Amino acid sequence: MAVFGVVLIGLCICTALLRWNEVRYRKKGLPPGTMGWPVFGETTEFLKQGPSFMKTREQGSPVSGLCSLMIGAYHFSSGFHGLCCFSSKEQMCLDFIVNTGQLIQRCSKSAVPFRYGKFFKSHLLGCPTTVSMDPELNRYILMNEAKGLVPGYPQSMLDILGKCNIAAVHGSTHKYMRGALLALISPTMIRGQLLPKIDEFMRSHLNKWDTKIINIQEKTKEMALLSSLKQIAGIESGTISKEFMPEFFKLVLGTISLPIDLPGTNYRRGFQARKNIVGMLRQLIEERKASQETHNDMLGCLMRTNENRYKLSDEEIIDLIITILYSGYETVSTTSMMAVKYLHDHPRVLDELRKEHLAIRERKRPEDPIDWNDYKLMRFTRAVIFETSRLATIVNGVLRKTTKDMELNGFVIPKGWRIYVYTREINYDPLLYPDPLAFNPWRWLDKSLESQNYFLLFGGGTRQCPGKELGIAEISTFLHYFVTRYRWEEVGGDKLMKFPRVEAPNGLHIRVSAY
Repeated sequence: MAVFGVVLIGLCICTALLRWNEVRYRKKGLPPGTMGWPVFGETTEFLKQGPSFMKTREQGSPVSGLCSLMIGAYHFSSGFHGLCCFSSKEQMCLDFIVNTGQLIQRCSKSAVPFRYGKFFKSHLLGCPTTVSMDPELNRYILMNEAKGLVPGYPQSMLDILGKCNIAAVHGSTHKYMRGALLALISPTMIRGQLLPKIDEFMRSHLNKWDTKIINIQEKTKEMALLSSLKQIAGIESGTISKEFMPEFFKLVLGTISLPIDLPGTNYRRGFQARKNIVGMLRQLIEERKASQETHNDMLGCLMRTNENRYKLSDEEIIDLIITILYSGYETVSTTSMMAVKYLHDHPRVLDELRKEHLAIRERKRPEDPIDWNDYKLMRFTRAVIFETSRLATIVNGVLRKTTKDMELNGFVIPKGWRIYVYTREINYDPLLYPDPLAFNPWRWLDKSLESQNYFLLFGGGTRQCPGKELGIAEISTFLHYFVTRYRWEEVGGDKLMKFPRVEAPNGLHIRVSAY
């Protein structure tokens, strides 16, 4: 009976923990939902299941927490079932658990689900959270930050990006830091200073790819980071960038980890990487102060306090630089990779895109760079970028945090809870996007689509991504040189994962040849 005793005790403990956690958060006025395990909540299921986690909560789960435990016990016990090392009584107990688990599994497939709807509670990334999948409510939340809502990003992200990063601050501080950022990446700055740097970098980065098999995921990651480093501090692909790159990749991984500061965790590695990056940037700032040379880049603008209306401390400058690097890295690299993937899979779209870029090249000499006028002519390219962002869903949602008890959708959300504004499902709404699973950039040539209320590909409200135009300019320039220089075919077999990040775990390999 030893095995039965262990399983029974385990079931009792698990049931007690789940029950205690549900009772702990049982408060009148809260939306429906489940809270999962103490401390960890439903984080594991959320990260592992992704969009299906949201769907099962919206439509409901046909099995209770206890039934789920029985199914888990069934899977555990079935590993021992049939072995001859148990007594007849122990074997009978195992048979009971296995048969009960099988019955619950079969029943769960045909049971009528209990619906939580588009607004429900959970416990994600270390914090009690309400999830909103309602488009109207999402818009209200994003447009009303000052009314009891502030940014609510995970603690790991706040720790690693720094206390002065634009995602962490709010009120007048957010307005000031956002102003400093917009001064660096405004359309005037893109046209006059940043686009020439982007063009020069892309020409060099995409050079000599023909006749090679490349991992386009790796190349676009390098591209996004190195292009930003060139714009920020004029850093080329040299020693500093080679030291910077591995530390930056660790930092990115750490931002969506549980904030558990133990050796070997992504959080510890990410936080240590931040320290190393801060050291490199601080050294660069000190060297520039000592040399007193004028530098025509973002860091130079931030350090010229006599000319800049936004006067920042060294700590604020460093956090702003890390924010620029982090914010642009994932959207630019992943959108570029997925655009290459979708263009390969849709030859008609590729032909139309290539036609647009060849027309631009025909008006220029081979050595002439892409300028602002060329960029403004890339209407179909912009449509391809928007459709790639929509279909791949690079950004799944944004987080807010309540500063007081507040009523939303008829429920009372306690002070200190997070609200996850889940925007992914809007991207596949057939009322907004007919035939939503089709890759159709032509839909975006209708300008009204970009200005409609539910256009949340680049955030919304007072925190719409300030680097939107800069990111589009980078991806457009990459696509210009890629499609006018090369043909490509997939080597094959590479799988894509779309949650919590869009990525190819083993890379996305393509064979490139000259066009």
